[in-house]
Parts: sequence; structure tokens; C-alpha cells
Amino acid sequence: MSWELAGAYLGAHGLEMAGMAATVLGIWLTTKRLLICWPVVLLADFLYLVVFYQTRLFSDALLQVFFVAFTLYGWWHWWRGVVEEGDVRVVPLRGRAWVGGLGAGAAGAWLLGWLMVRVGAALPHLDAALASYSLVASWWQARKHTANWWLWIVVDTVYIGEYVYKHLAATALLYAGLVALAVLGLRDWRRAPVAA
Repeated sequence: MSWELAGAYLGAHGLEMAGMAATVLGIWLTTKRLLICWPVVLLADFLYLVVFYQTRLFSDALLQVFFVAFTLYGWWHWWRGVVEEGDVRVVPLRGRAWVGGLGAGAAGAWLLGWLMVRVGAALPHLDAALASYSLVASWWQARKHTANWWLWIVVDTVYIGEYVYKHLAATALLYAGLVALAVLGLRDWRRAPVAA
């Protein structure tokens, strides 16, 4: 690839590349249960909000707004836990919470899909389902449930196909990396101290 082509690509996809870098760093820091993950993830949330809005993936753009809220909540919740316990401890997710979370994801997918069809979004039902289940995974992550990684593995795998279809190659590559990071997070969190 020539320098001119690389420069043109970066010019056209600079925000996407910056979002990609911030996301990888933020998720890697999350797998290590380091509090610094939250401001890095916050930056990624804002960058991808713009990227997804520009590509008419409105559910994903809306998801970034919710991610900002979850990121701020997670930052506060983890900080409070670190101050009280001296370590970020994972919390088991019970069966009823599994069912409730997956049910909320399904209801959110249906409602958001219905809305996205009416506003002319690209891939309205698929994008809505992925956004809805991403919210569930984000909630579980902010609450320090190891189960968040299982859901991220599934959701991010499907996102890869969506982003390939929408010609967001860097983001598809990012999500392939996120699947690997989710597997790493699952492994590391399963070894972590569990809150009583």
C-alpha cells in the first residue's frame, strides 16, 4: 500500500481508527480489572458514536449514548468497590438474573428494531438486537459479573458480519480482536477473587 493510499484511508477513517485503538486499549484494561479502563472506554464511546451515526447504524449510535452512561456508572461502581475492598472483585450472576437479562435484551431488540425500521436505519432488526444485548452485557460488566464476557463473545462475533457488510473493515477487525479479548477477559475473571 502506498503512503498516499494509507493517508487517504486514514483521512477517511481516522475517527474509526481512533475509536478502534481506544476500544482495544479500554477492553484490555477491563480484562485486567484496572480502574483506568473506564476513561479510555469513555473516549471510545464518543468516537464510535460519531462513526456509527455517519454510517446510519442508528441503533449502534444510540447504543454509544447508553455506553457513556454505563461507562460512567461502571467507573463509579468499580471505584467504590476498589476503595472499600482494595481489589475489583467479580460477582456471580444467578440464574434468575441470567433469564431477566436475556429477556430484557429480547424486549429491547424488538422495541428498538420497530423504531429503527421507522427511521430508515440500516439493518434495523439485526443492529437493534445487537445493541440491545450489548446493553445487557454492559450492565453485567459494570456490575462485575463474569457472565458479561460470554455475552460479549456472542454479540461481537455477530457484529463482525454486520461491519463487514457495512464496509467498516477496521471495525470488523476490531470486533474480531474484541472476541479474543472477551475470551481473555472470561479466563482472567474466572480466576479473579469473587465477592462474598
